[in-house]
Amino acid sequence: MAGPLEGLKLIEMAGIGPCPLAGQLMADLGAEVIVIDRASGGERPNDVANRGKRSVALNLKTPGGVEAALKLIEGADALIEGFRPGVMEKLGLGPETCHARNPGLVYGRMTGWGQEGPWSQMAGHDLNYLSLTGALGMMGRKDQPPTPPLNLVADYGGGTMFLIFGVLSALWERGRSGKGQVIDSAMIDGVSAMTGIFRNLMNAGAWVEERESNMLDGGASYYRCYETSDGEYVSVGCLEPQFFAIMVEKCGFPEDHRKDQTSKATWAARAEEYAKVFKSKTRDQWMEIFEGTDACIAPVLTPSEAEAHPHNVARGAYLDIAGKAQPAPAPRFDRTPWTAPAPATPMGADTDAALAEAGLSAAEIASLREAGALN
Repeated sequence: MAGPLEGLKLIEMAGIGPCPLAGQLMADLGAEVIVIDRASGGERPNDVANRGKRSVALNLKTPGGVEAALKLIEGADALIEGFRPGVMEKLGLGPETCHARNPGLVYGRMTGWGQEGPWSQMAGHDLNYLSLTGALGMMGRKDQPPTPPLNLVADYGGGTMFLIFGVLSALWERGRSGKGQVIDSAMIDGVSAMTGIFRNLMNAGAWVEERESNMLDGGASYYRCYETSDGEYVSVGCLEPQFFAIMVEKCGFPEDHRKDQTSKATWAARAEEYAKVFKSKTRDQWMEIFEGTDACIAPVLTPSEAEAHPHNVARGAYLDIAGKAQPAPAPRFDRTPWTAPAPATPMGADTDAALAEAGLSAAEIASLREAGALN
């Protein structure tokens, strides 16, 4: 595949969650990603997380399987894994072993709690990592339990994006030192890093620790969602005074609302007033009213509606891959553009070819298969 990461070779240890997305996003941008899978077979053309990747199925419980993995790692720029701390070491593929074979290897480790600390060996999921950082406690209605924000925040925001950031940063540094290194990427660390703006607001006394009581958590009447007459919703995000003024005008609200927009004392009553007005028209009618304006109002769409929205269509935000809509690679580059990703292949489909490229002969590959090292 073409793209700005063309020429980068990445080994991904098969798993779930943030690691596969990290591999996918880098494959989308041209990296050669080889996934070490545990088994072979199974058509999966609509598996977004594995599109554009190659798959090698190895039995890592055998010496031959571990040696085959190390042969692949020898020629890689980076490796990413999402196991609990110590698992890769038990497999015989820990950082010391890999660096002995490839000193320049960037070794990315992805966990929820981190490689060390009293919780490092405990299981967890996105919701748990969010709760320990204080982020979950800020999400949802004040009179209800915190609202799970899908697993976009800890798994993919604090996990995937920081893992990629770490890998690319270490590769940049390797260009000067010639040495690889280990990256301890923990979801709790990534989420904590993303909450900096809220720490700023707290330190300035502009944020209270109560849900739905602040400007960005649904407390403000001008930053929340409202139901429309057809049971749909619009998102209202007119934070700046000039944008709020457009909303006030288009909705026919009293002009004096502009004078005390940010006064918390007005938010509850205004929210009730705004809710009644927004429920007087359908979602599409409101979008016609706000079309082309800076009111910061958008329709709340379902995933299938998002595929058909004119703006997304114009940008090619979704691609038809194997007959199904998939998100297009992101971001976009003017000089080294990416190409449309290939559908995911069956697990193990590239075992022989990848091992041959790593330097194993046909006889050696056949011997590994006979010994049960290849799955």
